[in-house]
Amino acid sequence: MMTDTPLIGPVTAPDLHVMTFNIRRRIGRGACKSTDGWRRRRPRVQSLLHRERPTLVGVQEALPDQARAVSTALGESYQFVGHGRRADAKGEGCPLFYDAARLELVNWAQEALSDRPDEPGSRSWGNLIPRVFVRAEFRDRMSSVHFIALNTHLDPLSRRSRVRAAERIRDRMAAQDLPVIVTGDLNASTGSPALRALLANGTLADAWDDADRRLTPAWNTYRAYREPRVGARRIDWIAVSRSVRVLRIGINARRVDGGWPSDHLPVQAVVRLPERVLP
Repeated sequence: MMTDTPLIGPVTAPDLHVMTFNIRRRIGRGACKSTDGWRRRRPRVQSLLHRERPTLVGVQEALPDQARAVSTALGESYQFVGHGRRADAKGEGCPLFYDAARLELVNWAQEALSDRPDEPGSRSWGNLIPRVFVRAEFRDRMSSVHFIALNTHLDPLSRRSRVRAAERIRDRMAAQDLPVIVTGDLNASTGSPALRALLANGTLADAWDDADRRLTPAWNTYRAYREPRVGARRIDWIAVSRSVRVLRIGINARRVDGGWPSDHLPVQAVVRLPERVLP
């Protein structure tokens, strides 16, 4: 399917347009197929983001030059937090981009998903490369409501790592007294141990299940540049705390300029925060 009409596009207050999008890291020219090359995919990623203009987007697999390309596509009002996951803060990251005209950044932090969360580049639980999450507190300039956003990318190989990371994220969000929005490529599907861990105890809910309206079929979100299918694995997620209402949600399976922007499909939702204002 190809169309210039956005799946959701810009929204107005009090609603927020939230997206999670694994943009696929740039790899060496000789190691990838033509469909996977960043030079070919970059304008497609940028076109999609410019068209959709989410208020908040959690990006995965972003190298520094790719993060700059995302910033350029979203426009001058957008900023981001997060950096590379290595000990030197370089390399692939999970930045959170936000429309600073709408959202005021209160504070943010990046933590390692390991037994040593304050040690950049640390690894635990069986993952061979560092894994992180980026957490930020925002104030909605239109409503003065504060909320927490968290973006992550869990390990594709180690089931134990995914479960322990999901437990860490759930417990950190359970300790918050603010509304919470979690975005990420979890490399785990419905009913998997990692998803059960993330959603345990009712702290977080799957935005897809909670949505008032679904705009698309339940496509599988990892398709490796092939046509999506219904009923296969959905591994890219938006989760919310129970106080957040999900008005509508969709999985964007549209081709852009004749091809796929990434090997993953973005998941997009319109959410509404509770009417709660901090003193």
